[in-house]
Amino acid sequence: MSPTSGPLVLGDDFVQDAHTVAAAVRDATPVRHVVLPSGMPVWLVTGYEAARAVAADPRFSSDHVYDRMHRMALGEDEESPFSPDFASNLLNLDPPDHTRLRRLIAATFTGRSVAPLRPRIQQIADELLDEMTGHDTVDLLSAYAYPLPIRVITELLGVPFEDREQFTEWSETMVDGGATEAAGAATMSMAGYLHGLIEAKRDVPDGATPPGDLLSRLVHASEDGDRLTTPELIATAVVLLVGGFETTVNLISGGVLSLAGHPDQLALLRADRSLMPTAIEEFLRYETPNILSSPRYATERVEIAGVEIPKDDFVMVSWLAANRDPARFADPDRLDITRPRGGHLAFGHGVHFCLGAPLARLEGEIAFGGLLDRFAEIEVVSAADDLRWRDSTAMHGLESLVVRLR
Repeated sequence: MSPTSGPLVLGDDFVQDAHTVAAAVRDATPVRHVVLPSGMPVWLVTGYEAARAVAADPRFSSDHVYDRMHRMALGEDEESPFSPDFASNLLNLDPPDHTRLRRLIAATFTGRSVAPLRPRIQQIADELLDEMTGHDTVDLLSAYAYPLPIRVITELLGVPFEDREQFTEWSETMVDGGATEAAGAATMSMAGYLHGLIEAKRDVPDGATPPGDLLSRLVHASEDGDRLTTPELIATAVVLLVGGFETTVNLISGGVLSLAGHPDQLALLRADRSLMPTAIEEFLRYETPNILSSPRYATERVEIAGVEIPKDDFVMVSWLAANRDPARFADPDRLDITRPRGGHLAFGHGVHFCLGAPLARLEGEIAFGGLLDRFAEIEVVSAADDLRWRDSTAMHGLESLVVRLR
């Protein structure tokens, strides 16, 4: 995979053998023109320093970038199957529009703001662990890694409990589907549902106090007279719903898989629970929940790491590759839960740094603490050759992980 004049065509192994492919690309050059498995040509950034540079450089724009990518994938004359209400989401905007939306919702996701959620998250985890107890083997994804964060984020946003499975299905289709009819249909379904939910939360009798859920607070939020429009509320809710559980699902399942491959680190964490915060950071670095960043495009010709990226070309950062760059992390392919915290890019970098990072960290600590408290042995039953990663260049997540619990 040495640099050539033409784009490198990436296949299924970019997802199924992600670390091997990422290392090969990164070792050749930190910035490489590639064709993703979806057929989309992008400049792929795999080096750590180059990743930080791109993520912080305002010359790489997110402004309506998904509209541009969909037009390229579907054709300029084809009508987009995607909901127009999704256009005003945080990943599709630049400052000052991005700054305005982020300011209206950021206070909800600080470490101090999410701390009061700990008892409820612990209660949900305990209920799921109760259901798992007594079974010789369980699929960790369906029994624990999915239901924990989806219940947390739907409760936080005020989405009815009975609709959580539908949201999971829509999210998976949207994240894994790329520019397809199915993904477009999922956006339409989710937008329609959220429109009704938002209008119901907006309809508060005069003098009554709005409910305390996040979506209700966003509907009624105002700063200097500024309010979110209905499309902005829909787009924001989608980002919070999808981002609020997808990353945590992969953190939990990827972390368990990582510990299974490093029994010394599992024993160390069992013996010293004070290592849990650093362990969570190492899980995020070692088996990064997101393969690629959201896309950006160059607003002018830009040189990064000696590579010239033409104006209007798309650029994506491989957080997964950057987080194992030996130029930044010593012995990067080894799980080390005592590794000093900080530096990894699992939550991104720059203005698009993940708002939900404090919540994901809290859920991760509770999820792993609960597993270690409840079970003396956690053994991965799935053979390495049988493990399948989701067919997504966005999320780095397992389809299934069967574990034996004692």
